[in-house]
Amino acid sequence: MGFWRNIARLAAHRVDDAYCPDCPEGPPGEDPAFSTAVTALGAKLAKADGRADAAEYEAFAQAFQPAPGGERDIRRLYDLARQTTRGFESYARRLAKRYRRCPQLLEDVLDGLFHIARSDGAVTAGELQYLNQVGSLFGFGELTLRRVRALHLGGEHADPYAVVGAAHDADDDTVRRAWKAALLDAHPDRAAARGLPPEYAEVAHAKAAAINAAYDDIVRERRLLSAATA
Repeated sequence: MGFWRNIARLAAHRVDDAYCPDCPEGPPGEDPAFSTAVTALGAKLAKADGRADAAEYEAFAQAFQPAPGGERDIRRLYDLARQTTRGFESYARRLAKRYRRCPQLLEDVLDGLFHIARSDGAVTAGELQYLNQVGSLFGFGELTLRRVRALHLGGEHADPYAVVGAAHDADDDTVRRAWKAALLDAHPDRAAARGLPPEYAEVAHAKAAAINAAYDDIVRERRLLSAATA
């Protein structure tokens, strides 16, 4: 979860102007609405597994380090927000509205929440429901949510088609285009170009490797099916 560290201070998720011409001016981390929303969403995520104690804040603080001088305000907001998961929808909607033309930023936020949820070794059913709802409020369709779940959770969620973002009945060219698009978005160089800190390179490499492995599985499966029906 190291890539989530310093998200506010470093403007970690700023997208290139060519991809996001209508985002609010300046880095997201300098936008109070952005910092408030991600703090509240992170705090309420801690409550989604049915508990929210001091250890939860320590995990959050390691992942999302407040800017110098802002620790007290962030802690006050966190302690208030973590009392209940109620109200998280308004923060998610506010973030989605403000950055509606910055889908990659919103997906990066969701990535960060998934990494925080996994920090204790498991994602509970309550946390997964919370993450799915946040993703939906961000405007992501089921295909995008399946891809994010597959990338972060693996196991039963690791459908290779979900990882590359393609339907099972898509033709080969469509699957290949989806694979290339997913790989481009996850490429470490693009992450660096968005201003992500060096720690994110590990996450980006892992995502790219998972996307390539999923595409290889699809190609292998389709070749076997083709040979069997020939």
